[in-house]
Formats: sequence, C-alpha cells, structure tokens
Amino acid sequence: MTKVIINKTRDGEYLGFTCTGHAGHAQAANTDRDVVCAAISVLVINTLNALDTFTEVKMQVESDEKKGLIQCQFKGSLDEKAKVLIDAMVLGITDISKQYGSRFCKLKFEEV
Repeated sequence: MTKVIINKTRDGEYLGFTCTGHAGHAQAANTDRDVVCAAISVLVINTLNALDTFTEVKMQVESDEKKGLIQCQFKGSLDEKAKVLIDAMVLGITDISKQYGSRFCKLKFEEV
C-alpha cells in the first residue's frame, strides 16, 4: 500500500508531503496494484520536477527507492504556481484513492 501524507499549516498552507510504501507487485491477472504505484510515482515525481523547473520554491527532498520513500519539505511560502502544482498532485492522488480504494492508496492531511 502507498501512503501519502500532506502537511499543512492551520491556515491551509502547504508545508510538504511524504509518500511511503509500494502498492506491491501484482499477478498479471490483477494489475491494479502496479497501476496505483506507477500512477502515484508519476504524480509525485512530476510534481517535484515541475516545482524545480517552473517555480523558485526552495525545498528539501529525500528519497529511498528500496523503502518506497519520497519526502519533500518546503523552505518558506509557496507562490501561486507552486500551490497549483501541489493542488494538481493532491487531486490526482485523491482520484486514485477513490477509484482504487484504500487497499492500495491512503491519502491523509496532517496539520503541523
């Protein structure tokens, strides 16, 4: 299962996010797990790349492929472009979670 935690302030400002775990490799007859894992990976990695390319946001990113970990902490406030990029990632992960269920993907928001 893949877990995504979005950290926000009390005012709703994004502080960062953590993505952990793997959906697990499935048999050829049931590839939902692989689809979920790949889809979340694409959303998260593309969002990080887009933030780096299209914004001036300072962030600290840590990853461990074996553990299935990607963690991002923002250093300061986000501009509007960055907020839209994160909103788009959250929308995509929310849709995946709704479509495939919490068996493969859990999305959680934490106030920090």
